[in-house]
Amino acid sequence: MVCHHVGMSESSPSEKAPALPLEPDRAARQDLTRRRLLTGLVGLGGVAAAGGVGYVLAPPRLKARLGLGPEPFVPDAPEGQVRLETVTSQARGRDVQLFTAVPHGYGDGAGLPVAVVLHGASATAADFQPFGLARFLTAAIEGGAEPFVLAGADGGVLRWEPDPESDDDPQAMVVDEMPGWLSDRGFDAERRALWGWSMGGYGSLRVAELHPDWARVVAAFSPAIGSDDAVIKDVAALVGLPLAVWCGTEDSFIDPVRQFVAALPEPPEIASYGEGGHSRVYWNDQTLDAFGFLAKHLAA
Repeated sequence: MVCHHVGMSESSPSEKAPALPLEPDRAARQDLTRRRLLTGLVGLGGVAAAGGVGYVLAPPRLKARLGLGPEPFVPDAPEGQVRLETVTSQARGRDVQLFTAVPHGYGDGAGLPVAVVLHGASATAADFQPFGLARFLTAAIEGGAEPFVLAGADGGVLRWEPDPESDDDPQAMVVDEMPGWLSDRGFDAERRALWGWSMGGYGSLRVAELHPDWARVVAAFSPAIGSDDAVIKDVAALVGLPLAVWCGTEDSFIDPVRQFVAALPEPPEIASYGEGGHSRVYWNDQTLDAFGFLAKHLAA
């Protein structure tokens, strides 16, 4: 059963006061900037016509200023069995959506290990299929990775921490309830990994610190870490755990992420800082590498 559920909302634009005339010198500078951008765009078009690579080689800042941001990469690979189900979480005190994806060619995934996905603050489990996660999974296996399953449930916006003002505890949902849900669906619930981005990257690291034996391996994309977070202070709990961290050099979290990596008692297997920001464009470019890393340790 494949369920589709994509929700979008858009707030109406706020009213703006009439623009005031620019000072002559300021207007001239802005006109020069616009002309330079247009000249650059024409140049890129010429390169693209000649070799088809001008847009790819354009600096990200120029693309952003011209409104030409790239689309996130998603591999051209088939989906396997994908499900989006509603389950009841006692830890969260509500029904949540549970996403599962099995790589193409592996039936219902019986006996396969699982990478548990912790989403960022702007996502839910219903977004995982539109994000292309099932296609990334098949592509990773077709590229030689050992097979595994993806699974993830709605965690709200609590940073995967318990809410001190209510009984909502998405962390307990992951630690205490997810293994049972995985076992009920025939997966190998004892071989587990954690992977998440942004808030979910932070949550993956925090779960691993507070429950050291829960996951065999952890991968975090752009974890939303603060410089004084407990996740930095408690890194000693991660000794011996295979760990990989990716963060874009233009990401607002890059400094605390570097601080976290530097504080680790032993270097992570992967600490990658490539060009990019806090976006799905950057995360998708790292996903196949992350899935290969998770697969290697889940199969061990």
